[in-house]
Amino acid sequence: MRLVAGIALVVHGVTTVRGKTAIGPAILQVLAAGAGILLLAGLWTPIAGALVAVIELWSTLSRAGDPWIHILLGTLGAGLALLGPGAWSVDARLFGWKRIDIRDRQT
Repeated sequence: MRLVAGIALVVHGVTTVRGKTAIGPAILQVLAAGAGILLLAGLWTPIAGALVAVIELWSTLSRAGDPWIHILLGTLGAGLALLGPGAWSVDARLFGWKRIDIRDRQT
């Protein structure tokens, strides 16, 4: 899921910058593409996912036209922010794999 979201964000950001758009939406899409690169690497995944969710929500509400790509990317960003980086990521290598052990309740 990280790879799909990261690739989609980078491609969408590059196509937006190459097209003739205003500077405001272009800056937002460059930030989203940067967060997509972080998602691809698995670095700062919760922060990058939350940033993607906020940027895509803003893009959905501020632009006219088809909002579905922004809704899809925002949903993927929010999901990644909640799920975390996964086992194959820079975050897992730097900070270790987190495991939650639930003990039986003793009465």
